[in-house]
Amino acid sequence: MQYQWPEDDDFDLPSGVQRLDLPEPVSGRRYIMYHGTCRKTVKSIQASGFRQSEDGMLGRGVYLSRDLEKASRYPLDHRESDRVVIKVIVDVGKVKAINYQGHPLQTTWHDNGYDTAWVPPKCGMVPSGLEEDCVWDPRRIQIIGTIHPLHVKASGGSLEYQWVEDDFELPAGVGRLDLPEVVSDKTYVMYHGTCWKNVFAILKKGFCPSEDGMLGRGVYLSRDLKKASRYPMDHHESDRVVIKVKVDVGEVIAIKLKNHIFNKTWHNHDYDTAWMLLKSRTGKSGLERICVWDPRRITVIDTIKPRPVS
Repeated sequence: MQYQWPEDDDFDLPSGVQRLDLPEPVSGRRYIMYHGTCRKTVKSIQASGFRQSEDGMLGRGVYLSRDLEKASRYPLDHRESDRVVIKVIVDVGKVKAINYQGHPLQTTWHDNGYDTAWVPPKCGMVPSGLEEDCVWDPRRIQIIGTIHPLHVKASGGSLEYQWVEDDFELPAGVGRLDLPEVVSDKTYVMYHGTCWKNVFAILKKGFCPSEDGMLGRGVYLSRDLKKASRYPMDHHESDRVVIKVKVDVGEVIAIKLKNHIFNKTWHNHDYDTAWMLLKSRTGKSGLERICVWDPRRITVIDTIKPRPVS
């Protein structure tokens, strides 16, 4: 049994609350992107480079995404075990945002002097709500690696897959997709992973700070739903629930060093929230950790439950 963590997007965010979306790619920059393909095709791409798709939602070009999760879904008509994600560096050149169906330049952006077309997340054009990029000239794309799904034994003996990416130093001038730093005095949507037993107590009485952790005492959260859905790690996924909240972060300190002098004492120095971007044990980067000292800064919006996927 596999599980998905669906989230309803058909609600209005409270005034001043920031939604986590991918920032628009900036013209003239280079970015890490991903292309999903099958094992048979990956060898020819590695040998000869990418070829333009003759047609698609954005017309002719090479279709990519900065979102590994989206790329790992393709090709849709292949089993996950037969899929491979090609990791690339893209010099995007001049970028055009195509943010609604029927845009006048939807398939003719290159004829109007653009090198890359970008579909923003959650604009209604991509069914999954994830971003999409289309690059006209394959010569703008440099292959730097491949990512294969790892077999993971689920309870009951069935096989699931995880897409694990090794971390590495980025070439000069290449932008990595990370969460933007939490800014003081803003309000954000965040997530907290817990189990069914605890969720009712939290909904009734509010959050209780953890006595200790990587950032010391406080309530641990993330703006990344995927990260929150992994907790508690010692519980089966079917027993997990994610609580969706809005957080008035107050005064924020960024903990960018593992041995930062305020690593666990930040609240003693008049900070309300600590923010850290860390690497997991597998080397995967971009997983953030947020610790809020005062639970009264946190307001519950909703709960998100996993749905079984056959």
